[in-house]
Amino acid sequence: MADEEVSDPKALLEERSKAKCVYQWYEYQKCVKRIEDDETGQKHCTGQYFDYWKCIDKNVGEKIFDSLK
Repeated sequence: MADEEVSDPKALLEERSKAKCVYQWYEYQKCVKRIEDDETGQKHCTGQYFDYWKCIDKNVGEKIFDSLK
């Protein structure tokens, strides 16, 4: 047991959940493209970015406790 390497299941579950959040990622990318020429720095895509990670966290939350011992 001392030689067993501990891994974080959350990172793996996040990678797997990204496929379920394609719509949110697409919306974020559309926003980034829309504001890329903004020189004032006033426009941002924080809301879309948080929506993307909220989707991932929701999917991970449903599965993470099943993987813990």
